[in-house]
Amino acid sequence: MPLAPDLLAILVCPKCKGALEHRTAPAELLVCHACALVYAVDDGIPVMLIEEATPLADLADGPRG
Repeated sequence: MPLAPDLLAILVCPKCKGALEHRTAPAELLVCHACALVYAVDDGIPVMLIEEATPLADLADGPRG
């Protein structure tokens, strides 16, 4: 289940409050380029916990989620 556009419009990075990039392939993710963190989306629910985020550099190794 993809994230609703109205939800995407209000979501920000919990660490820096910056904008998030929504990616849908190969997995649905939210990326903060300012913090270089990736937030997983599990079954249409964004996991917006800083301690659960993955470093952006780790995407080459495969995203979590």
